[in-house]
Amino acid sequence: MIGRQLSLVAQIIIPMRFVATDVFDYYRPSKCGLRVYLRAHGIEEAPTSPFEETLRKLGRAHEARHLATLAASGDVADVSRIDDRDERERETLRLLSEGAPVIYQGRLRVDLHLQGEEYEIVGEPDYLIRSGAGHVIRDSKLARKIDGRAHPEIALQLQLYGLLYERLTGRAPAALEVHAGSHEIVPVPYDGGGAALGYLRFLRSLRSAASEPYEPVGWTKCGGCEYQERCWSRAEELRDVALLPAVSQSLARALAARGTRSFQDLLSRFDQASLAAMIYRDATGQHSIGASSESILRSARVMSTGHEELLGSPDLPGTEDCVLLDLEGLPAYLDELEKIYLWGLKTMTPGLPRYVPALAGFAPDGDRHAWEEFLRTGTNLLEERPTRRFVHWGGYEKSKIALYMERYGDPDGVAARLRERLFDLLPTVRKSVVLPLPSSSLKVVERHVGFQRRLPEARGQWAMARYIEATETSDRAARDRIVNEILTYNEEDLDATWAVLSWLRELRGQ
Repeated sequence: MIGRQLSLVAQIIIPMRFVATDVFDYYRPSKCGLRVYLRAHGIEEAPTSPFEETLRKLGRAHEARHLATLAASGDVADVSRIDDRDERERETLRLLSEGAPVIYQGRLRVDLHLQGEEYEIVGEPDYLIRSGAGHVIRDSKLARKIDGRAHPEIALQLQLYGLLYERLTGRAPAALEVHAGSHEIVPVPYDGGGAALGYLRFLRSLRSAASEPYEPVGWTKCGGCEYQERCWSRAEELRDVALLPAVSQSLARALAARGTRSFQDLLSRFDQASLAAMIYRDATGQHSIGASSESILRSARVMSTGHEELLGSPDLPGTEDCVLLDLEGLPAYLDELEKIYLWGLKTMTPGLPRYVPALAGFAPDGDRHAWEEFLRTGTNLLEERPTRRFVHWGGYEKSKIALYMERYGDPDGVAARLRERLFDLLPTVRKSVVLPLPSSSLKVVERHVGFQRRLPEARGQWAMARYIEATETSDRAARDRIVNEILTYNEEDLDATWAVLSWLRELRGQ
């Protein structure tokens, strides 16, 4: 009894410690309260992916370039070299009081008592820049779009820095700013730290939950999270309703709140009429399941048995007409512009398949040259056989061709003809068969039909990271090796698309 009382006292007295970077725990790579809980309880995470390591490297380079700009225009006090944290805090306060022009990687720490709770808050803003009698607080971020909707965590981190600065100096910061991936300086209005404190209380509630909170898994949502394998294996073991592609995150939470966690729970407690009548809420308001009940229950049956269920006979292009298409791209926050660095094409003429990629070179105009090469190849393919269809997986290819038509034009109308000849295999699969799979990602479906890769660990993010490495290296031989790996990965994507198409043809015959 005495031990329990001492434990309770310790929980009350010992402050909960927050570092400003903790604001990212809930938001990245997607919103997840369970990740906050697991990290707070020291649950081991998977190693950081090569893509995340590349992002960090790019972030450090982006920050270093801005630091060099600041150093060129005035004195910079670099306190990041001070290893002792207490000494670093004291030196930061001394430099602030003396009005140092720029303080790089200063350390701010405050103990707060809020609503009966103790907090220790630490922040290390990239730059504290003197402005009048105060300082501008600025952080470098790779994100190109900084606002409350696109990256709320960035604004919250800056608000937390502002709160620390005000508590330590007795005055509000002169401004909060983000040095964005676009190289713009984006202002963040300071609100006195209210939003940041509210968010810390929210994080505290997640950290101190009495038990592990329920968090539905999602194929896109969980991608890139260090706990993906842990959470996904548990969801599969429990046969969690969140694994059903037809069940949204909000609906999974609503079902779990009603005690319906597994496929079997769903099938035993609901028929089509009762599920259709169920009311649940999400961020946009209140909804009934309605007509979606049929597809949800069908998906649950298929996932329970492990056997696909046919819906109809698909209309597929002929073998000789098929050209497979797959693009590899970089999002805007990794490059000056959103960029397609590889336009992969493969003809599937029986006995004579041809892989004809168009790779962006590493010169400044490499992006345009790859687009023009893609159009030349497309022209030749259509001249050889005007009935060709360009088979791809999902809407990415169609949208990026439109992006490049706008960026570089389509003087001969070839891109428009290519777009007209696109054949998206993904919706065809969805209309033809219900698969016992938690996702319709090509990487998932290909395994179901028996396709095996030579590079099983390669993913789109892996290819991005490797391409960035190739861009940055001056070693020609190393660059060629990397490019060959990326080309192999892209061709395997095309072969996987062909494997699914061939499997669907066999299924149609059956």
